[in-house]
Amino acid sequence: MKKPIYATAGLAAAALVLAACGAAPEDEDPAGDTGAEGIDQDFMACMISDEGGWHDASFNESGYEGLTRAAAELGVSIQDAESTDPAQYAGNVDAMVQEGCDLTFGVGFALEDDIQAGAETNEDLNFALIDSAFSDDEGNPVDLPNAKPVLFNTHEAAYLAGYLAAGMTETGTVGTYGGRPFPSVTIFMDGFVDGVAGYNDTHGTDVEVLGWDKESQNGSMTGDFENPENGYNTTQQFISDGADVILPVAGPVGSGSLRAADEHEGIMVIWVDADGYEQPDNEAYGQYILTSVLKMIGNSVFDTIEAAAAGEFDPTPYVGTLENGGVDIAPYHEFEDQVPDELKSEIDELREQIISGELQVDSPSAVEIG
Repeated sequence: MKKPIYATAGLAAAALVLAACGAAPEDEDPAGDTGAEGIDQDFMACMISDEGGWHDASFNESGYEGLTRAAAELGVSIQDAESTDPAQYAGNVDAMVQEGCDLTFGVGFALEDDIQAGAETNEDLNFALIDSAFSDDEGNPVDLPNAKPVLFNTHEAAYLAGYLAAGMTETGTVGTYGGRPFPSVTIFMDGFVDGVAGYNDTHGTDVEVLGWDKESQNGSMTGDFENPENGYNTTQQFISDGADVILPVAGPVGSGSLRAADEHEGIMVIWVDADGYEQPDNEAYGQYILTSVLKMIGNSVFDTIEAAAAGEFDPTPYVGTLENGGVDIAPYHEFEDQVPDELKSEIDELREQIISGELQVDSPSAVEIG
């Protein structure tokens, strides 16, 4: 067994160096009938959620949207397994294998061990893992010919969100918390903290961030991705300590922050993964969502399925960045008229500076591309 993933995650993410791009392997034509675009109509794509489930208004739901889009647009068949407890992961992977899935996605870092085990014992099937690479017992990176990591350098977009938060706060205090200390969580918090610091340096302000110390990689965690009450309580404490902009990085737990915002004047929330304003579950709280730090998970899922169903599965890791459109921040929606034009322009300029490399942003959990 591997070491606990909390201990090995940072090592694996920091050590991983990926090629910026790679040519798809020249696989043989798929065995089944093909459609107009060369898609194997007998191809089956499958997906396993983490404990947050398909309706988390976050990364599970985004991944599932990519899966169902592939069924609708490519004509492939799909299967899914919704996990409600980590103890179900291994059984769900086995169920997908027994179902004959040609490509199985695991959504979230927590599925690393079980997706990797599935790939290692079923070399004739392909797998993909969202938000994590693969590693050995010591946390060293492992490359598998039939397994593709789907990763996102979300600290780039979170930097923009942190800068925005610092420019919008009325109290001079903002806050962030996570569900668990996975690299896919703390990378948001790193970028957010640095964005606030960038605003302070530019404007001579002293906006404080509650909930995360980037240097020590330690901060506020609710311990789960399921219970909104934990997000509510954490946010209430932040509000008591003066914060008026909150970044929850905890999937559906973040809905507790929206509920807390509804009970106070002047509280803003920044959502993560998907555009929180567009999520039906958040419909009653849209007025509190300043923006969202986006990971285009659905697009990456669709593209991976499309390539695999055309006989061109490529295990080269996908890395979403500001440059390739894999990450960004969402529109300001109901805050469009409240965000000053000067601040909007600064954020647009910062985006271009990060893309060009003029502005270097970093995180111990970032994927190094080179």
